Amino acid sequence: MTTIRTLRAVGAIALLGLGLGSCKDYLKEELVSTLTNDYFSTEQGLEDLVKSGYEQTRYKFANEHSYAMFNFGVDEMTYADQINFYWWDIYDSRLNSSDGFVDGVWTADYDGINRCNIGIARIPGIQGTTTLRTQAQKDQRLAELRFLRAYYYFQLVQQYGAIPLVTTPTEGVQLEYSRAPVPDVYRLIISDLRYAATTLSPTTTDFGRATQGAAQHYLAKAYLTRGSAVTDVRGQKPTDIDSAAYYADQVIAGGRYALETDYARLFDFSSYTNSVAAQTSKEIIFSSQFLNVPALAGRFGNRVHSYFTLQYDNEPGMARDLLNDRPFRRVMPTNYALDIFDRRNDSRFYKMMRTAWIANNSGNLPKWTAADAPTPAQVNQNKFAVGDTAFFVVVNTPQNPVPQAQITRSRYRVYARYVRNAAGTVVPGYDPTGAVGLRNKFPQLIKYNDPFRTSAADEAGTKDGILARFAETYLIAAEAYGRKGDYTKALQYVNLVRQRAAYKAGEVRPNVNYRYEGGVRGDVTSTYPALTATQANFTTNDPKEMYPPAVGSTAERFIHFILNERTRELLGELHRWEDLARTETLVARTRYHNPDAVAIQPFHKLRPIPQTHLERIFRNGQPLSTTERQAEQNPGY
Repeated sequence: MTTIRTLRAVGAIALLGLGLGSCKDYLKEELVSTLTNDYFSTEQGLEDLVKSGYEQTRYKFANEHSYAMFNFGVDEMTYADQINFYWWDIYDSRLNSSDGFVDGVWTADYDGINRCNIGIARIPGIQGTTTLRTQAQKDQRLAELRFLRAYYYFQLVQQYGAIPLVTTPTEGVQLEYSRAPVPDVYRLIISDLRYAATTLSPTTTDFGRATQGAAQHYLAKAYLTRGSAVTDVRGQKPTDIDSAAYYADQVIAGGRYALETDYARLFDFSSYTNSVAAQTSKEIIFSSQFLNVPALAGRFGNRVHSYFTLQYDNEPGMARDLLNDRPFRRVMPTNYALDIFDRRNDSRFYKMMRTAWIANNSGNLPKWTAADAPTPAQVNQNKFAVGDTAFFVVVNTPQNPVPQAQITRSRYRVYARYVRNAAGTVVPGYDPTGAVGLRNKFPQLIKYNDPFRTSAADEAGTKDGILARFAETYLIAAEAYGRKGDYTKALQYVNLVRQRAAYKAGEVRPNVNYRYEGGVRGDVTSTYPALTATQANFTTNDPKEMYPPAVGSTAERFIHFILNERTRELLGELHRWEDLARTETLVARTRYHNPDAVAIQPFHKLRPIPQTHLERIFRNGQPLSTTERQAEQNPGY
């Protein structure tokens, strides 16, 4: 849902020895032409530069690093049967400094930073006549750029740790760079965000631009990240958690954002009207803008729609189509991600997961045979028609296995997580642990579904990428108050999120609720009483929370409780690797909940510094020696 016009080309600007990549205009087809630095000495040039500063926020969604670097190698997701880049999940030796994703994210973020630095340096001196005429107008644009610079540095420091800290424009080729300590990076991030939080307008008519609420949200998150460090050295201060709570409260009390009444509305792309409403929801605080015109999306379209899919086009009655998306099936949920939900009472699970597929192909409908037909008259008749269920994925437990005989006589295919075979033994059907079973059938996350591409073959999607939303602000506030020991306040915020998550009085449940989840057919009472969180969830070793064995104290359990709640609310939204790294739980939770990631080591809490960067920088006028390069590299790589 794009409203920000950006430049197609930014011209002869370089960073860390590389030329700055071109910036696409996703709103209009006109070519702005190849630009030189002189253009950025004009009022229009600076306005365009500010808009171009947003472009690299799209990069997070632009390719397969989206899941590999942000949602692989964690507790809630693992690899499916098309195993592109799965070393990011299993942590083998291919996850190294020469991996292209390592360089791609690094370069994109520094590209964005350099654009911001140019604008920050030049806007104060411009003698504008219209949009940059007053000091207030200039301050607004400076605040946008400082917000964006903080955003890019925040992503970099969480991924790579100590990094070059560049605050002035890099024009031409510069080769002398050294890594700044992590505390220095956080000081700049917080300084930029504080300026943005006090300067940015609370609202904008140009949807997609940064606002005061976005700056406050990220300021709360940055303080929480810095202040929650225990063994890591991030420059943490005793007041950081207080500051995290304060700025999250500012967003909450500001009155400009609201939770959607129904969780499903956030991801409802059943029509163009619904897609516009979802992408401009009052719950969205900041999002990366993509154009709803596939022909203009180019190589930087939102591609994440393809990665959480399962294989459906090999099923009877099914053909690949736009509605069901491209079945790239890179990522599937772990058993933890399926079982951390109270699936009977928490509506979020079945509102974010697809478990039934509707037949769309009359050319390969299955027929009853003499071996499985319910009656002789049905032999050679179609088992179902286009528009009926073609196959169904059951998210059951070992205590509630589906009998094999029931699966055999079903008119459509059934893929159950646990099956009772003819011998009476409970065996896995599909198995997210990877021990046995299928990796191409599983509940499918639908948050990224994008039916507005021109064909089923299109990779570049049109859907905006949500970067920050109000429900996460509540969870940031809850974590901050819990870390302060104020569990009453923390639970107040958690339960505001859960109140939306519960089935409302009068709301019809999906039939799986009574078929497999223990619900009662026809029940339309509110499930909020059953879903309400209490201190017992973390003051005791509540088995529903699936805490790792070494988690012993109330304070420790509370952090894992919040991480569980972040999964329940934000599953697949590309926060998870950073969540676990910042809470210093990455190794413990990943080893416990993701059997595919047994090779994870403590040094994996940081990514390798790109080899391309190490090979192109100089020291004292000379390329780095092998020893110097290794000294610049993160430990373990």
